[in-house]
Amino acid sequence: MAKATNPVPKGFHSITPHLTVKQGAVQYMKFLERAFGAVELGLAPGPDGRIMHAEARIGDSIVFFNDDFPEFSGAPIAEGRWPFVLHLYVPDADAAFNRAVEAGCEVVMPLADQFWGDRYGLLRDPFGFAWSIATHVEDLTSEEMEARQKAAFGGSATGTP
Repeated sequence: MAKATNPVPKGFHSITPHLTVKQGAVQYMKFLERAFGAVELGLAPGPDGRIMHAEARIGDSIVFFNDDFPEFSGAPIAEGRWPFVLHLYVPDADAAFNRAVEAGCEVVMPLADQFWGDRYGLLRDPFGFAWSIATHVEDLTSEEMEARQKAAFGGSATGTP
């Protein structure tokens, strides 16, 4: 067997999100295709039909996911708020945000121009995962960003007087 020439496989980045989907990985793949233009790279069903491993490409990144396998001591499924957000940079945040909403996402934070230079909004998908969608629209210096942050929070960088 030939040894890998790169420890990170071609097409991957150093970090790849790997999600456990309670309601079904096959349905999640279909949702990702509708909402974010994902391209299916593979689905590996187990003997009982549950998906052991799935891969989808969104933009230039890959997302792994699988069905829940509690019998193998996988990570517990959280109900309600997940402790992370999947952040997606796109060329046109408005179009991507609207497409995701049409595919079934709930708006958590409406899309708007933010003090840090991104057009940014936050969504929750029908499977419970949070997605932020953004287009970087403005390069700011640290001083410009701090001044805008203070203005956004009433004169304080933290929002407290």
